[in-house]
Amino acid sequence: MNISLTKSLAIFDIEATGLSVTHDRIVELAVVKIAPDGTQKNYLQRFNPEIPIPKIVSEIHGIYEEDIKDAPTLKEALPELEAFLKDCDFAGYNSNKFDLPMLAEELLRAGSSFDLSGKKHIDVQNIFHKMEQRTLVAAYKFYCQKDLKNAHSALADAQATWEVLDAQIKHYDELKEDVDFLDEFSRHGNVKRADFAGRLAINENGDVVYNFGKQKDKTVKEVMINEPGYYGWMMSADFPLYTKQCLKAEMDRIKAESSQNEVKGFDNKLDALKNKFKK
Repeated sequence: MNISLTKSLAIFDIEATGLSVTHDRIVELAVVKIAPDGTQKNYLQRFNPEIPIPKIVSEIHGIYEEDIKDAPTLKEALPELEAFLKDCDFAGYNSNKFDLPMLAEELLRAGSSFDLSGKKHIDVQNIFHKMEQRTLVAAYKFYCQKDLKNAHSALADAQATWEVLDAQIKHYDELKEDVDFLDEFSRHGNVKRADFAGRLAINENGDVVYNFGKQKDKTVKEVMINEPGYYGWMMSADFPLYTKQCLKAEMDRIKAESSQNEVKGFDNKLDALKNKFKK
């Protein structure tokens, strides 16, 4: 094993009803959990998404509605899933763009308090694209010298992703073996995201900024002052729940900071008056 782990690493892959983080649902979740000592445990579960699976999507991942009609919902399987993922960092293939936002959305929808934001997230695809720019099938062939069978099977893809990650660390001298480095290196475009979907980012000053559209690179505080209706539009529009949660947290922080400054300003004026009367 070429990676150095201080906690377990959960390499996961999702099959869903489609590609929309806000509208689609997970139908299969596979996790390959690698412990610091190298031992491996697998989790594989299909879920009833409670919405139809389009035929064209079923033809890609091979999961049809009759296959999951008696499966538990993700909410019903939540205790077992949360226990399995406890104290793990995460890795996946294209996970920062799709799997991670999708999982975060489903956990919030199910009422879970499981916090993904404090975890490290290694995106193996971003490492691969920075180094070779290929697909998972090609990555598996390139790094592992093997053909990927059962592609688009969640467990096969997750297992292949783990083998590719392990081989990448061995292949490139510039890749450090610790999770902190790989988390930073595998970020898309080196942008530090404030949410999983990348709608919010953190700039070099540590401020939360919008990362899309006409307000791109403007701080949430700046937009709140100059266009206060923008926040309300985002909170009512079709954005992921986690994005809205992060935006609300930043707005609450700004308001609290503003209130503290007002109190501080009042106290300063009061002190000035006291000093004036003392004289």
